[in-house]
Amino acid sequence: MINFEIMETQINQVRSSWPVMERFYTIQGEGYYSGRAAYFIRTGGCDVGCVWCDVKESWEAEKHPSTDLNSLLEDVQTSGTDFVVITGGEPAMYDLTTLVLALQHKGIEVAIETSGCYPLSAPIDWYCFSPKKFKAPCNEAYEKANELKVVIFHTSDFVWAEGHAELLGKDCQLYLQPEWSKQAQLLPLIINYVKRNPKWRISLQTHKFMNIP
Repeated sequence: MINFEIMETQINQVRSSWPVMERFYTIQGEGYYSGRAAYFIRTGGCDVGCVWCDVKESWEAEKHPSTDLNSLLEDVQTSGTDFVVITGGEPAMYDLTTLVLALQHKGIEVAIETSGCYPLSAPIDWYCFSPKKFKAPCNEAYEKANELKVVIFHTSDFVWAEGHAELLGKDCQLYLQPEWSKQAQLLPLIINYVKRNPKWRISLQTHKFMNIP
């Protein structure tokens, strides 16, 4: 027998708003979809704490306005995009199911960029897994990842990246990306590494070269 009281409680608990630091239509600058037009939704809130993070202003969720589903859908549709990237902060801190399903219902492909340290219930189309040393990912991240993007901040990160790659499916796309402030120092090392290990590709933050968000 269906317990309608429990069902009503569950429906009322479905999340329909999220702290959003910023949202904008631009060109994806990194990873597999680099060069593709994309609408970005950057959630507020992150407890990973990367020392080199270039959006530290996203870390405190309470500093960013709660934005409802209808507002987000309206802006996405107005942009004319067919691709949305949910990023952060750490977007997987939140239940994104209603947002993802609503976007997909409109025929929009949805990707997420996450450190993988939280389980993700939303049926995402593309899972970009970018693990960080500051908080360990959950096992689910290795199962769901379509793309592994490792930020290289130190020469020891090459070995660390390989450790994650070994746990992924054979179809996962592998990327090494220099941390922006150390690009001049690290990019030549990454180039040489990829030439020796061609399963990897190089990701650059091309949006910064283009001077766009």
